[in-house]
Amino acid sequence: MKGKGKGKGKGIKGIEFFFVAYVIIVIFTALAGFRFVSVYFGSENKTQDSQTYDKYYVIISDNNQSSFWKSVYEGAYNHGLDNNVYVEDLAATMSDNYSKEELMKIAIASNVDGIMISADDSEEMTELINEAMSRNIPVVTLYNDALNSERISYVGVSNYNIGGEYGRQALSLATTEANNNPDKDVIDVVVLVNQTPTSGQMMVYSTIQEAFDNDALADKLQLSIEKIDNSNTFTAEETIRDIFINREAPDIIICLSELDTVCVYQAVIDYNKVGMVHILGYYESDSILQGIDRNIIDSTIKVDTTQMGEYCIDALFEYDKVGFTSQYFAVDVEVINKDNIDEYMEVTDNEA
Repeated sequence: MKGKGKGKGKGIKGIEFFFVAYVIIVIFTALAGFRFVSVYFGSENKTQDSQTYDKYYVIISDNNQSSFWKSVYEGAYNHGLDNNVYVEDLAATMSDNYSKEELMKIAIASNVDGIMISADDSEEMTELINEAMSRNIPVVTLYNDALNSERISYVGVSNYNIGGEYGRQALSLATTEANNNPDKDVIDVVVLVNQTPTSGQMMVYSTIQEAFDNDALADKLQLSIEKIDNSNTFTAEETIRDIFINREAPDIIICLSELDTVCVYQAVIDYNKVGMVHILGYYESDSILQGIDRNIIDSTIKVDTTQMGEYCIDALFEYDKVGFTSQYFAVDVEVINKDNIDEYMEVTDNEA
């Protein structure tokens, strides 16, 4: 009996050994691959197409395939070139899908000159940012902050102001809804947030709630949160469709990301809720602008993504030169709705 017990234990240990070895090989391969990239493009040679650069920065975003983050990267990349800095979209250099935390580890191990990252408040993210700073790799958080970290600066929008704007728009829609349906007891307003909401999203939500509490319609307004798995387009679509399948559709849906806005826009069409569900969106992709033009999306918040990318470079560049920089760079925002959509559709047509 003892002999069998020992044999089984050895088998388990053997499996564990091979599993650990496999994980090490995967990580080594990723690091080796990125090491090649950093040698060719980055901090050792800082060369690209025979051009020599002073610095090599990387950007780590929530979804580098979205038009929002592509525009942020383009702003950072072009402004970097103006300052003789090469900016790399780190996820784009990888053959596999790595988490933001894994990409942070790769950037730190490769000793890049600066990191721009859409962060969060998790303990792991905070520790990684602090580790980078301890190794003299300055970190700028953008769009989503890591409040308790040692990052040098945060580049983003005023979530308080955005929450106030969403609150004003939602109240205007709710007032119209109440006037058109005086017998309606509840006006249902839903805010879509991440599975693990960021501090910025919760600030937006609390500011909307504050606006509602101070309004004459307060007794009729029902504000709630729906958590969306927006790790990719498919999961976002599925969780948003569940809102329309598993419950009565809300009167107003407030979206805090480009992906959620596009998914809600499509779901409203698919479930024949056009004119019944009001959509307050985020960002101004071609699809979202089309939704406003077709009177399906009521409005959207436009963020100056080019400016966001440029401010990240400014923060890193200033920190490198003088050892400090502004703690917060506020990016410009504006509202696009039916009143001014023609201006943006005209710009889109000209670019096409």
